[in-house]
Amino acid sequence: MATSQLELIQHLRALDPEAPIADRHLWLIELLNWVRGESHDPEAAVARVRMLLDAAELRPEWLQLWHHWWAQFLSTTDATPLLADLGFAPHAAFFSELTNRLRRKMLPVTPETTDLGELFDLLFPSEFDAKWLRALDTDTLRRLRALLFHAAPGDQPAKPDYAQRVLLDALTYALGQINAAGLSPDIRTRMSPEAMRARPFHDLPTIFETLRHAVLEHGRDSAPSLVAISQLREQLDACRAAAYSVYAHLEEHGISVHIEFQMRQLRQRIIRVKALLLCLETDAPAQATAQLLSHLVRVNRDSRSLRSLMRTSTELLAAKVTERNAETGEHYITRTPSDYGRMLRAAAGGGTVMAFTTWAKLLIVSLGMSAFWGGLTAGLNYALSFVVIMLLHWTVATKQPAMTAPAMAAKLKNMDAPDAAENFVSEVVYLLRSQFVAIVGNLGLVIPVVMLITLGLNYLGWDGVLDLKHSRQILAEHHMLGLTVVFAAGTGLLLFASSLIAGWVENWFVFHRLDSVIAYHPRSTHLLGKERAVRWGRYWATHISGYTANISLGLMLGLIPPILRFFGIGFEVRHVTLVSGQIAAASVELGMQVLHQPAFWWAVGGIAVTGLMNVACSFYFAFRLALTAHNITGVNRRRMYMAVGRRMLRQPLSFVLPVRVKSAQAPSEDALSNEATLESAQKPG
Repeated sequence: MATSQLELIQHLRALDPEAPIADRHLWLIELLNWVRGESHDPEAAVARVRMLLDAAELRPEWLQLWHHWWAQFLSTTDATPLLADLGFAPHAAFFSELTNRLRRKMLPVTPETTDLGELFDLLFPSEFDAKWLRALDTDTLRRLRALLFHAAPGDQPAKPDYAQRVLLDALTYALGQINAAGLSPDIRTRMSPEAMRARPFHDLPTIFETLRHAVLEHGRDSAPSLVAISQLREQLDACRAAAYSVYAHLEEHGISVHIEFQMRQLRQRIIRVKALLLCLETDAPAQATAQLLSHLVRVNRDSRSLRSLMRTSTELLAAKVTERNAETGEHYITRTPSDYGRMLRAAAGGGTVMAFTTWAKLLIVSLGMSAFWGGLTAGLNYALSFVVIMLLHWTVATKQPAMTAPAMAAKLKNMDAPDAAENFVSEVVYLLRSQFVAIVGNLGLVIPVVMLITLGLNYLGWDGVLDLKHSRQILAEHHMLGLTVVFAAGTGLLLFASSLIAGWVENWFVFHRLDSVIAYHPRSTHLLGKERAVRWGRYWATHISGYTANISLGLMLGLIPPILRFFGIGFEVRHVTLVSGQIAAASVELGMQVLHQPAFWWAVGGIAVTGLMNVACSFYFAFRLALTAHNITGVNRRRMYMAVGRRMLRQPLSFVLPVRVKSAQAPSEDALSNEATLESAQKPG
């Protein structure tokens, strides 16, 4: 305590009202650093504020210097940007704000400024400031206001109506921004017809002008002012309701990150205006000011966070992407024996195509092209194969988890239902056995077909594509204990990324109504004819996601490795179906004696590891995104894990075979024999 008192006395003695503006601000920064202390206990900081007040009361001469310093501070700084702008983007655009936040992180501000909004970063830089400001009690705030922030008897304050003037200026600016946002084309054209007819944003300036006139003419605590404040609050609520109607349009016609960012800024500005109105009408201005400062500290911290910007601005886009993926993912989940057989056949067809893809990749490698052109050619090979598989209604196993995870996460929306955990576990069972049968179907055809192709090429004498050296290298590269785990996990991430790209492109397609453009634009109808244009619009609305997912995945599998190698990062694609095909081709080249070589069996183990990591990583990232998009927080994960464990002990075969799934919560699920029965059994509650 003695050390704190000595430090305080030194700070008080250093006060100089006539110092340059930078030195005056640095003095205030150091004083607030002393108040924070160790930044552990807010009550300790409040105790230091009381210590400051006690010391000031004992030093009347210092108080005179302080009041002169405070008058200088008020006359040389502008508080309007702090109250109206702090925490808001200078431009209502997502990427502009992203650039602005990066700049603020890399370039510190200077204390030599007249903008109180910029100085605020240096005065209150930590989250702890919000805690100790909020912890200030009524008596301490009363003493602060009476002792430090009122002029001493006989002194003339620098600005008689400073607080009132600053509040009105901040309200003018903030309401102007709200009005401009509400009347912008992006938001106005997407409001509901009812909100458009109500015209809440049109009347906002008039109502505020009434308030400003009442405050200036009658005082801020007069009856006309209080009535005008109440009317402005009601109008702000009407503006907020009108803005919320935009979300219905976005849900139906696609999400825009730019519009969602504008909507978020609009909502926060309305909240800020209500906080300023509270300071204008309150009978306890000191308490209201402390609470406002605490709020501004939190807002300022949040406005510097890149993670917060990405999370809040892309939440709706993530929801829409995962919603579209969930709709697609439902087709990849096998729930009945007939679904299981259908998936096996589709996977077998996909494996057949991937056998030819594998040999095409080996041919591309044998050509010895440069890294980029070899990667591009390989990517086009993959993309063409994936598109062919899609058009034939076949499947590739590892592409499914990124689609099926959102469908499974949708089951967590109603975790309060008594059978929610069991329904979720049932989805886990359906998903895992869908992956199992798809992998079995893919590998069951890709291996023998690749072997037949290899034997056929050898019979024809075309042995320049794959030789003994390359075959041994293939087995060594896919060693179970090598980098297979890392490369397979990275490939799983690419599988997830392709589903994300597909969902984003489909949302972009819907948002810009390109299906309607194709169907009805004069150029397309003239080129295609009216009926064909309508069919094309409908077709692309349905299939744009599938084409995007397959083409983007193929190109990433081909181009990402050479791009990473350019930066010195070694990476190879490890896709379980392609890996199996390459090992099968290498085994044929090496002959029957390969069965006696450890490298072969380690490579076979690498196939299992590759399949596991492909599925696990793509599913993990997609599932986490789906949880975020559905705003599922506080879920009792232990409850779900225990339910999965019970199902494994009770029905282990259900995870790989199409046996009936029995739910402890709902005995009627024992009778599942078709998809309709299952759907009725899975209804919440």
